[in-house]
Amino acid sequence: MGKTIQVKDLLSNTRLSVVQGQEYLNRPIVTADISRPGLEMTGYFDYYAPERIQLMGITETTFAQRMTHDELLMIARKMMDPRTPAFVVSTWRKLPVEFLQIAAENKIPVLETELTSSQILANMTYYLSGQLADRQSVHGVLVDIYGLGVLITGDSGVGKSETALELVQRGHRLIADDRVDIYQRDEENLVGEAPAILRHLMELRGVGIIDVLNLFGAGAVRDHSTIAFNLHLAKWDKDTKFDRLGNGEDYITVQGVRLPRMVLPVQTGRNLAVLIETAAKNFRAKKMGFDATETFNKNLNALIEKNSPKDE
Repeated sequence: MGKTIQVKDLLSNTRLSVVQGQEYLNRPIVTADISRPGLEMTGYFDYYAPERIQLMGITETTFAQRMTHDELLMIARKMMDPRTPAFVVSTWRKLPVEFLQIAAENKIPVLETELTSSQILANMTYYLSGQLADRQSVHGVLVDIYGLGVLITGDSGVGKSETALELVQRGHRLIADDRVDIYQRDEENLVGEAPAILRHLMELRGVGIIDVLNLFGAGAVRDHSTIAFNLHLAKWDKDTKFDRLGNGEDYITVQGVRLPRMVLPVQTGRNLAVLIETAAKNFRAKKMGFDATETFNKNLNALIEKNSPKDE
């Protein structure tokens, strides 16, 4: 389920300040959609969405200057719904006193910013979309490796946490251990984070729970990361066929988004941290257009052509 947040959470994570209604910042925000009530200022309320944050910019506040006192009171009473979380005013514009009066009566906070409407709209939408999105919990470990979020999964006891610890010691950053909460940022990208109760913590069998932030410093952790691919640790089985050339395309689907997947066999003597680092580097190289498998195939085809008998 998505999180429930309050206006005070939005205030502390965007460049907003309080005009009035400091005591009402506990009002809930239930949707990431934000309204620009331009048509509503003219009296058209057929499709008004009162549960949204209402953003007033230069257009709306300038139009309000043409309206009479009675018109402003009438519009304000229709817009200031008990479900409305807050009014936000951009570009240091000022709301009409009639709006401030009705907002105070209905206990709706009014916020302001120096940012333009487009800028604050983007900031609020980005924050609210992440906070209110539905989460899917995945059993695994999420590590930031060379700027790539690598979701490490596998059977219990296969060594996910121990491998993540070695990656942290090699300079990479832990995002989540044991459980990763994943949400869809857009149609193509997934973001992973740790549940609040597990943030910066890691469980190691025989050692117990450790605080990675406390032991390794702030540079060893991140709060969230876009997930680049899933690396699945599978116990070695001689009867199982694993991809040896790296040309097989495998995916898992999380929150409706296809996520590239690699399967890494776990066997005694294999340095998993180094292999995962290499997998991350190779993934990035492929994204940049450098594919070692294609190079191998070209070399192989050239060798076959060279050694093939020539027709007389």
